[in-house]
Amino acid sequence: MRVVIAMMKHETNTFSPVPTPLARFAAGTEEPPRGRAAYEAFKGTGSAIAAFIDLAEAEGAEIVIPIAANAWPSGPVEDRAYRTITDAICEAVASGCDAILLDLHGAMVTETLEDGEGALLKRLRTLAPGVPIAAAFDMHTNLYPEMVENADVVAGYQTYPHVDVYETGLRAGRALFRMLKGEVKPVMAWGNRPMLPHVMRQGTDDFPNKALQARAREMEETGEALAATLFVGFPHADIRNAGLSAVVVTDGDLKKAERLRDELLDAAWDAREAFVYKIEKLEDSLRRARAITEGPVVLLDHYDNCASGGTMDTMTVLGAIIEAGLDDVAAFAICDPEAVRRMIEAGIGATLTLPLGGKIDMPAIGRKGEPLAVTGRVKLISDGRFRNRGPMSTGVLMDMGPSVVFDTGKVEIAVISRHLEPNDLGCFLSLGIDPARKRYLMLKSRVHWRAGFKPIAKAVIECAGTGVCTSDYGQLAFRNVRRPIYPLDLVNEPASPR
Repeated sequence: MRVVIAMMKHETNTFSPVPTPLARFAAGTEEPPRGRAAYEAFKGTGSAIAAFIDLAEAEGAEIVIPIAANAWPSGPVEDRAYRTITDAICEAVASGCDAILLDLHGAMVTETLEDGEGALLKRLRTLAPGVPIAAAFDMHTNLYPEMVENADVVAGYQTYPHVDVYETGLRAGRALFRMLKGEVKPVMAWGNRPMLPHVMRQGTDDFPNKALQARAREMEETGEALAATLFVGFPHADIRNAGLSAVVVTDGDLKKAERLRDELLDAAWDAREAFVYKIEKLEDSLRRARAITEGPVVLLDHYDNCASGGTMDTMTVLGAIIEAGLDDVAAFAICDPEAVRRMIEAGIGATLTLPLGGKIDMPAIGRKGEPLAVTGRVKLISDGRFRNRGPMSTGVLMDMGPSVVFDTGKVEIAVISRHLEPNDLGCFLSLGIDPARKRYLMLKSRVHWRAGFKPIAKAVIECAGTGVCTSDYGQLAFRNVRRPIYPLDLVNEPASPR
């Protein structure tokens, strides 16, 4: 048995000014890994592609990995990069295979396509009409018909932070191998609701997503469904199908799949008000933070999170922290390759004043980049590479590029050259900072920080700053998303599924 396994992952923020060339899908190289290099990069990690590899090896299958492409969220993917990735996958399938296992994101937008994954799946189905296809998707999938109609099994993450990525690969892959053995006949029903849940209200530690995902898991555990997924969607994509959706896979019973799908969608719609985020003024947030005596206190700069396509260089929150005189702070991170270069040239121990951050304009929200002059000492220089401790993406190699710890005396600032969200303690520990011993941790994150930092956090304060990941929908010009849609519009009745 010959199995094609591939990865193509990108969450596209159509408001982001950060470009997405092919090199963004590779850590420090020109192209993503292929073949044996891809196998070695992901085998034994907490990724869906690792789960596919394990399942295929257990079946004694010949494994072909044409490409493993994964990029931090940013602006629309360059068409040239998309062609390179998808051509590699399609060429492998065209050479012949018995099954296709895909580790996808579900919110990829290219320069010319709203639905990058659906276009790939449609092409694969044309190339191999009788070959079973399973796909593992991110919870932030913006679901389109082509994603479901051209696959046999679809399963998505059921946790946010995404600590079940490997398990999602198992869910999708096991159903497919059972299909190959004739044990099940998967059928799928999908649909959506006209709602754009705020990312800051999507965490599965909280109501309503905690209950929704628990029900999806229950459907699988009781045998009602082979796979059940409630996608909260990615709202920072101005495309027609952005928003909440669901897909349920059953063993040959389409009516049951439709009933279970509607149950998930109706429950989410009924709880739609709980998905709306309430914004607090930054000065009020910092005033509350100052009053908390026991740390670490997590200060979330959630408007500028690279895992949602942010530039990771806005200085609004960090500047306010410095101005407020907060002491014993560690900040992760400002992505500023030019500042890193200057600090490395100055050397460890050097004191200098330089314009930090603010190098990238954000025309989609009408903001120019605003660097902040910061004085500090170069405390540490690193190559920026470490492996995640987990529970998120356990064992996966992280690469933040050449990195520096810039110490103002009160704030230790991680300044990095390549985007990386702080979802793992390793981002600080690899730079010689013990986050558990700090009073304050400023993190450019939204929800994923909880995976690594929630166990040590004594409190969390959400800080409204500046960035294209803004939680204020009023700052974003939605022109292409279907309307009416809640909460952009006052919608009192749900549209029918699809």
